Amino acid sequence: MFDWVISAIDDWGYTGVFVLMLVEHLFPPIPSEVIMSMSGFLVATGRMNIWLTLLAGTAGSVLGTLFWYYVARAIGEERLKRFAANYGRVLTLSPSDIDKAHRWFVKYGSYAVFFGRMVPAIRTLISVPAGFARMPFWTFLILTTLGSVIWTAVLTLAGYLLESQYSRVEAYLDPISKLVLLAIVVVYVYRVITWKPH
Repeated sequence: MFDWVISAIDDWGYTGVFVLMLVEHLFPPIPSEVIMSMSGFLVATGRMNIWLTLLAGTAGSVLGTLFWYYVARAIGEERLKRFAANYGRVLTLSPSDIDKAHRWFVKYGSYAVFFGRMVPAIRTLISVPAGFARMPFWTFLILTTLGSVIWTAVLTLAGYLLESQYSRVEAYLDPISKLVLLAIVVVYVYRVITWKPH
């Protein structure tokens, strides 16, 4: 996959960066760490412009995030609560858990959306509670865009500074992404096993 991403960006340029960052949010196995660090390398070699690269990466990231925000918003919290009442063990949620999560998100959601955009494996997932909680669109868009700009800029700069060693960005960040994902799976399995309706 690494070589394919490199080839796509090299062949498609800014369009490739945009499409890959969009797809990364729909199919998380394509890592933004590889996409943007490779783009930074191409900026360092003079084959891409830094500002257009950041614009393409951020635009793709934000658009992909909006997809899950609208999916969750369309499903709605009430439907989720009805589903939880019938299939709570699968979701590891009860209707009261959803109410608590909603209250928490109303209180802290802005921080969660902004900082979540910079956490591996959480970047896409954070859109879902935002959609369920019906966070105002413009608030969500602004926070998502700001977080995405910072994340894409950090990765692009890392690729730029490392130049031909840009693949080291993936070497450092990929294990972190996998650990976060593993932690999510472990917590989910634990909650399924110990779940009790309340």
